[in-house]
Amino acid sequence: MDDSASATDLKSQATAISDGIAAMHREHYGRGADRTRTLIHQDVVMTKLEGCLTTVEKRMVAEGAFLQVRETRTMFQDWMRPRFTEIVEDATGRRVGAFFSQVTHDPDIAVELFLLEQVGSSADGDGPTG
Repeated sequence: MDDSASATDLKSQATAISDGIAAMHREHYGRGADRTRTLIHQDVVMTKLEGCLTTVEKRMVAEGAFLQVRETRTMFQDWMRPRFTEIVEDATGRRVGAFFSQVTHDPDIAVELFLLEQVGSSADGDGPTG
């Protein structure tokens, strides 16, 4: 595959991941982020969601309860891990080996980070065994 086709494929994958993760946030938080962007580099997929806190979460932050906001979001991400992972695996055609999620309030950003398994690794079932 030439470089332009590869870049087009990565852009298509990144768009599918951004759209899928943004839709999950809209479905479960009642609103999506103001801006969602996904970057793919080798075995790393990172989705950044800007302006993602809900009105209630912004109020909690203003009242000094950001740790509770982060705990709730972390719990949600743990529950939703299979669906987020599926979005990335469907878009990239690769298995996700690890998933991390983090949110901050200043600035209002969340990051979803996926580490992809090596292509052809034994974990994929395609590599050498034994």
